[in-house]
Amino acid sequence: MRTLTAHPPWRQLLIVSILLPVLITLAVLAFAWPAGRIQPRDVPVAIIGSNAGSQTLIRHLTLASPGGFDLRLYADDAAARSAIENRDVYGAFEVRPQGITVFVASAASPAVAKLLTGIGQRFDPSASLRDVVPLSADDPNGVVFSSALLPLTICGIIAAGAVGVLVKFRPAWRQILALSVVSAGAGLGAYLVAQALLGALPQEHVACWATLALTMLSISAATAGLIALIGVPGLGLAAALMVFIGNPFSGATSAPELLPDAVNHLGRWLPPGAGANLLRSAAYFHGDGAGSHLSVLLVWTLLGFAAIVIGHHSPIRFAAYPISPDADTDRRADNTYRWEAADVAVGARAADPR
Repeated sequence: MRTLTAHPPWRQLLIVSILLPVLITLAVLAFAWPAGRIQPRDVPVAIIGSNAGSQTLIRHLTLASPGGFDLRLYADDAAARSAIENRDVYGAFEVRPQGITVFVASAASPAVAKLLTGIGQRFDPSASLRDVVPLSADDPNGVVFSSALLPLTICGIIAAGAVGVLVKFRPAWRQILALSVVSAGAGLGAYLVAQALLGALPQEHVACWATLALTMLSISAATAGLIALIGVPGLGLAAALMVFIGNPFSGATSAPELLPDAVNHLGRWLPPGAGANLLRSAAYFHGDGAGSHLSVLLVWTLLGFAAIVIGHHSPIRFAAYPISPDADTDRRADNTYRWEAADVAVGARAADPR
């Protein structure tokens, strides 16, 4: 396969002029399209009781947004609160003769909390609001929370590039150790910024640090694994997968159930989306609902480690396969022979005045 530099300059310019705008357009599309199509899609919501008012609200929600809500009946507000705290539902509506009460969890998703509050106020302008699991008072809109994920994703890829391409740690266990240490340190730094400086993660300190570190480790391990298997192109592939697919499809700034159906499940199976959901569970819900997201991060991490080992030690000559001492000696001898032959040719031309 010819590299770009092997083409004539005019063809290089033509390729770059076509390829780069296409890639940039796709990157803009990946971020803008999900954000422009946000609407409820099977958002789990509790309805408390089964009185006439509750049935009217159910019909209203069904007609106003077909397929937008997964409505679940609960006997009383205690059961609905428990479902919210366990991350089974995003919120609840309770309709009484005195009016409607909207239960939300802004820590689960500020966007969904705002959506449910608006629905309750349209149904009853005097509706009361109760935030069962609120965000930190220092980060009431969850901006700091969601802003921490993109830098971790980018830095995870940079760390893998430094370890696998720039420094080229060998053998495989040194790469794995380096990535683990860097991720632990970066996770601690991210936590100190988010909590000690900005107060956005006020609970479960160790769990939050571990989640940030594991998120970065899963991204860097997967990237380093691709580099070990296919070389430098693995770096670009990982960047495309994690930054331009994983981040915009993660639902970190909204909720997975608000994204288009084609991408909301995909985002949860990639490290950025799994990391965002795991961090919410760890920081505000005492680990409830964390199992599947933790499993996703662990699988990506283990697959990345396995790819690093295979790339370095498999009989198949992947990109990271070490060059044998004999082959290295032969290459140096061949280069020496070429230099000596070139010197002889130069001397012969100098001796012959013709």
